[in-house]
Amino acid sequence: MNFAALKAEIIEESKKLGIDKLGFTTAEPFEYMLESLKEQHSKGHTVGFEHPVLDERIYPDRIFEKPQSILSIALAYPSRMTEKAERTRGERRGNFSRASWGTDYHVILRDRMDRLIAFIQEKIPEARFKPMVDTGELIDTVVAQRAGLGFIGRNGLLITREFGSYVYLGEIITDIPFPADDPGVFGCGECTRCVDFCPTGAILGNGQLNPKICLSYQTQTKGYMPEEYRKKISHVIYGCDICQQVCPYNRGMDHHLHPEMEPEPESVTPVLQPMLTISNREFKEQFGHLAGSWRGKKPLQRNAVIALANYRDRTAIPELLRMVEQDPRPVLRGTAAWAIAEIVREANPELLAFFSERLIIETNEETKAEMEKAYLKILDIKEAD
Repeated sequence: MNFAALKAEIIEESKKLGIDKLGFTTAEPFEYMLESLKEQHSKGHTVGFEHPVLDERIYPDRIFEKPQSILSIALAYPSRMTEKAERTRGERRGNFSRASWGTDYHVILRDRMDRLIAFIQEKIPEARFKPMVDTGELIDTVVAQRAGLGFIGRNGLLITREFGSYVYLGEIITDIPFPADDPGVFGCGECTRCVDFCPTGAILGNGQLNPKICLSYQTQTKGYMPEEYRKKISHVIYGCDICQQVCPYNRGMDHHLHPEMEPEPESVTPVLQPMLTISNREFKEQFGHLAGSWRGKKPLQRNAVIALANYRDRTAIPELLRMVEQDPRPVLRGTAAWAIAEIVREANPELLAFFSERLIIETNEETKAEMEKAYLKILDIKEAD
């Protein structure tokens, strides 16, 4: 069979299927990544979301019998909203990062890859395939760079000439020996804008980052967010776009090529206060289709509390007091206490008495420590009056 001709047919079909970029590479090991991955592990630059078996991230033949090629696909997503939520005076809204706009990208990419596989199987019925999106063994950006879709920038994201870094990535391992494309070439030059503008110093500038101090990761944790990051997330309740927004390759990039990626304003810029009392059913209806809902309700509610504190929204205090008193989840009780101390501008005896009582009742030690810090901050406000 003429695999070069088949490759050309597949590229043409991919455009009809709504795949914005398609590249081909060999299934040779990614051994040049081994030392980098070991270094990341030794420095503790992992968060537990990564595939745990190092060899399976490097050697395609450990996860697929006799692999010959890997197809890498990219879908471009929007960077600007065509419609914005209606603003009501005094109503505070949070934000989801752009990579969580629209339908969960895992679903969209799997659909495109399944349809592409079906097309190839019509040509070669006996061919075998293994599609992966984000949570697979291989490293999406590394595969994409070797397949020529773009290059890995200083911030660790794949940057394409056509769409900047606003792309979702997936790959398909197969036993078909397609001709390989030329790999992408590093194109950041001397630019360090992503490094310079990262609020926490998470971006190391060599294509690696310390994910534990990345704001995107911090918004996805389930415990207490360390206090040093709370103000830095501002009003974002999921993800972080800063390193993409400042990248010169993303200047003017805004592609609306897939209707299912279009953001719903009420979902991706939600009013914050209703999130504090949202039911599981309401949460699923409003946010369940977003990639940013994967960690569940509690992290987003915690982040909504932090965002209200960063707004210094005094209208939220009654609900925050209720959370301190009644919420069964220690992290939300403690975060609400911190938020109250951030918001209040004057301390009355009733508020101090409330915190004194809660400190006696609270049994969770970490939450008790948060409440004590909040109490002392409010006490300082009173003594300064």
